[in-house]
Amino acid sequence: MNSADKLVYMANQIAKNFAGMTADQAALATADHVAQFWDPRMRRMIDERLEAGGDGLDPIALAAIRHLHDKGAPPSQTRATEFNKAHESGHADAG
Repeated sequence: MNSADKLVYMANQIAKNFAGMTADQAALATADHVAQFWDPRMRRMIDERLEAGGDGLDPIALAAIRHLHDKGAPPSQTRATEFNKAHESGHADAG
């Protein structure tokens, strides 16, 4: 599995965490999470995957990445992203 495939897997897992929401809410929450917690390199790589067709992205994750690509980051959707905004720097999912 290459780096882009790992990011697809991560985006799909994030989207699954919001499965109890409507599809639109889940996509916004996923987009919010990616915008707040992924570093710029990760966001650039997933955007490149989207531009190449979005192979492997589940529908919610695909909608989230498409939202980021077309409209940018949505307003905070969850308490986790509100917390991250309060402490601005240095937060990412990158391990």
